[in-house]
Amino acid sequence: MRTLILESSAAGLDELLERRRRSGLDRLDEVWEGVRHLVPARSGEHAHVAQQLAVLLDRPCRDAGLVPAMGEFNLGESDHDYRVPDGGVHGAIPRGIWFPTAMIVVEIVSPGDESWEKLPFYARHRVNEVLILDPREHTVRWFALGEGDYRPIDDSELVALGPSDLAEQIDWPSAE
Repeated sequence: MRTLILESSAAGLDELLERRRRSGLDRLDEVWEGVRHLVPARSGEHAHVAQQLAVLLDRPCRDAGLVPAMGEFNLGESDHDYRVPDGGVHGAIPRGIWFPTAMIVVEIVSPGDESWEKLPFYARHRVNEVLILDPREHTVRWFALGEGDYRPIDDSELVALGPSDLAEQIDWPSAE
């Protein structure tokens, strides 16, 4: 269910945002051109896939001279417009709060999330590749930026890995 609150001073909103901040839930929230998106905590299936991905991407990324960072980060240049991918690969050790771009961003699809809607933002921020995994569908899709938008690729242009190889190595959660 999506909810849009048109007035930022709506009754109880400040208290809700403060509760989310104190509990740490706001670390996943995003702001899309000034509109706050409150993102729920990740599912167990999501965490299961993320852990494996951290291990599976580590060596190929390091061999390519890149720095894997499987964990959420702020992709954008300010708190007015940013996204929080599930992980990334960088050209150097990431520093600071705001990351204007990344070599690769990773999105792990959760029910009802907005992973696919983030692609135009990532293209505007010149993210070279986007990796989207869907634990429910047991799929890995890999995209490379070309002429302003993303096209599917069979092998990464940055690391010695592709979506088929990666999908085969993942112990996908069962569909129960």
